[in-house]
Amino acid sequence: MSDTTSKRHFFRTATALSTLAALISLSACSQSAPSTSTSSTSEATPEATASATSAVPAVAGYKPGEIPPVPLFKVPPIGVFASNADKAVIDATAKISSVPGVTVAPAVCDGSGLVTNGGNTVLGGDGSGVSNNGDKQVVNNGDGSGVINEGPVSIVVDGTGGGVYSDSSNGLNITISADGSGTYTSSTLNITISPDGSGVYNNSETGENIVISSDGSGNYSNSKTSVNYNLDGKGGGVYNGPNLNIINNGDGTAMVNGQQVKADKAPTVGKVGKFPKVDSLKPVESCGTTITLEDGVLFDFGKSDIRPEAAATLKKLAEVLTNAKVPAAHVYGHTDSIGDDASNQTLSEERAASVVNELKKDGVTTTLDSQGFGESKPVAPNTNSDGSDNPAGRQANRRVEIFIPAF
Repeated sequence: MSDTTSKRHFFRTATALSTLAALISLSACSQSAPSTSTSSTSEATPEATASATSAVPAVAGYKPGEIPPVPLFKVPPIGVFASNADKAVIDATAKISSVPGVTVAPAVCDGSGLVTNGGNTVLGGDGSGVSNNGDKQVVNNGDGSGVINEGPVSIVVDGTGGGVYSDSSNGLNITISADGSGTYTSSTLNITISPDGSGVYNNSETGENIVISSDGSGNYSNSKTSVNYNLDGKGGGVYNGPNLNIINNGDGTAMVNGQQVKADKAPTVGKVGKFPKVDSLKPVESCGTTITLEDGVLFDFGKSDIRPEAAATLKKLAEVLTNAKVPAAHVYGHTDSIGDDASNQTLSEERAASVVNELKKDGVTTTLDSQGFGESKPVAPNTNSDGSDNPAGRQANRRVEIFIPAF
C-alpha cells in the first residue's frame, strides 16, 4: 500500500468515526428530550391533578374537604288567618230601602243592646261587638283585636300584627308575634323562629332537623340519609355521613377520613326570614240600622192609634222588611218632655206596640218586639239654652224607632 493510498484510507476512517460520533450524540439528545417534556406536562395538566386527588372522597357536588351550607328553611304560609277573616265579620247594617215619610240610617249604640235570634249579639257604637250563633262566636274589640271560634278552629288576633291559630281537626297550630317571631306546628312539621333570625326546623316526613343560630353557625341532620354536619360560623365545621368524615379547620385545610387536604373554608349560615304580620280585624262600622218614623206621621196628638194615612206607609215598610229578610227588629217608642213622666212612658209603650201590631197585620215576617222609653232618650233639646220652648227639638224627640241589629 502506497503512502497516498494509506492517507486516503485514514481520512475515510476518521470521517466515518466523526459521523458515527455525531450520530451517537444526536441519538442521546433525542432520547433525553421526551423525558423532560413529559415531566413538565404531568405537572401542568388538570386531569393529572384530578387523578392524583380522585382517591379522596367528597360530598357530592363539592370538592374534597368542603362542607355544604346549612339550608335556610322557608317560613310556611299562614293563609289560614286570611281565609278565616270573614268569620270575624259582624254585618254593619241591614239592606233597607227608605220609604216616603221614613228615615233609614246606620244605628249608633251604647253597648247595651242585646239581640236574641237563634243566638245573641251585643254591639257597641265604638266598632266593638260580640256575636254567638251555634258553635260560632266572634268577639270584635273594635281596635283590631278579637277572637273567633267556630267548631275546631280558634283564632286570636292581637291587632298589632300577631295572632294565634289553632285547628284541632288537623293539629295545625300557629303562634305569631308582632316582631315576626313565632311557632308553626302541624302533624309533620315543627318550626320556631326567633326575632334575631335564629330558628329550629323539624320535619318528621323528610327526617330533616335544622338549627340556625344568629351568629352564623348552624347544624343540619337527616335521620333518613344518616348525614349530620355543623358549621361554626368562623369557616370551620364537621361533616359525618356514610363512609365520610370531614373536619374543616377553617384555615384552608381539612381532614377527610384522616387524610389532610387543602380545602376552602366552610360557609357561614344566614338568618331565617320572619313570619308575615297577621291582619287586624276590621271594626264594626255600625251596630245596625235605625228606621225612624215621626209620631206626627203615625198618630194624632196624644193618641196611640195608627192614623189611616199612616197605615199605607207601614204596609210598605212591612214589605221592605220582609223582602230584605230582616230576621229580627225592636220597636222603640219615644216622647218629648211635655207632660209628666208616667204619662209619657205609657204613651211611648202604647205607640210602639201599635206599630208592631200594624206591621204584623201587614204580614211582616220579621220577629218584632216593642219597648217604650218615654222622654228618657231625646235626640234633640226640648228647650233652648235660655229655657224657652224648642218646638223643632220636641218634634224630633216624638218618634217611633225600629232598630234592626247587625247579625
